[in-house]
Amino acid sequence: MAQPDVAAPMADRPPAPPLGRRERLELWSARVPWALKLAVVYAFVAGVLVLAFNAVQFDTQWMREHAWNIIRLGIPLTLLICVGAILLATVLATLGALARLSRNPISYGIASFYTSFFRGTPLLVQIFLIYFGLAEVGIRLRDAGYGGLSNIFILDTVPAGILALGLNYGAYMTEIFRAGMQSVGHGQGEAADALGMNYRQKMRRIVLPQAIRVIIPPTGNEFIAMLKDSALVYTIGALELFRRADLAGRADFRSLEAYLLAAVMYWIITGIFSFFQSRLERRMSRGYVRGGPSKWLPAGGGGGGGVGVVEVQDAQGAGPPS
Repeated sequence: MAQPDVAAPMADRPPAPPLGRRERLELWSARVPWALKLAVVYAFVAGVLVLAFNAVQFDTQWMREHAWNIIRLGIPLTLLICVGAILLATVLATLGALARLSRNPISYGIASFYTSFFRGTPLLVQIFLIYFGLAEVGIRLRDAGYGGLSNIFILDTVPAGILALGLNYGAYMTEIFRAGMQSVGHGQGEAADALGMNYRQKMRRIVLPQAIRVIIPPTGNEFIAMLKDSALVYTIGALELFRRADLAGRADFRSLEAYLLAAVMYWIITGIFSFFQSRLERRMSRGYVRGGPSKWLPAGGGGGGGVGVVEVQDAQGAGPPS
């Protein structure tokens, strides 16, 4: 029996239309490594910035002379404010999350009001309320004959900044902590109840140790955001990084150079903390990251892992667990 001629229909087909300029450009771009294209983009951006820097004629000598004083005097206080505020925010977030998860109406109501108010009002307004508003409350208490209580409400710039940032970020972190606690499986809590643990023991021994893995990465992001928001504390006179740069620039009529120095310093600080935060996040997620099927066990098959569970190879490349 004769075989059909399959070459005849192929020969009758019209030739493919020539590629357009866009298609040729896309094919050429696909051959270039992605890292090389990224390097070209960075080089172009750097060249544009250098040209703009030269065109504006920045006073580089002034920037070199004042950079170290701004760094030496401003950055330590900025870090002090941020570290104190994040510690306060962590305590408030833990208490607020526990209160939001409790069935006590008093605790739930206070935590809901706290998160609603500090998440619903601007941070700058909160800074002014704490520094100027509380001071006025203290003065009125002193005029009313409560002189012993007046000193409690009159705060210095640094404690006021720490309190304002801590209260503001504590309200946002409350939801982070609550979500982290709720990420722990209900079976864990039921097992703790079966063992006779009370609510406090269950949270301290079972829920919180497992929730930390979920809580720490976004908390690092909040700290990085706080580093930038700490510049708002300069409005009440705190001599942090931005305030130092502003004063130096105003004294010599070099505000543009001073603001550029402050921006670069904030950029470097946030870059450093972002690097360590990414390393910490990678470390905390070790053993929990979903990967592709292993060479020993297909996804969802056998091994007691259940549906959709994948055995992950360890860091040393050893065989499957025995």
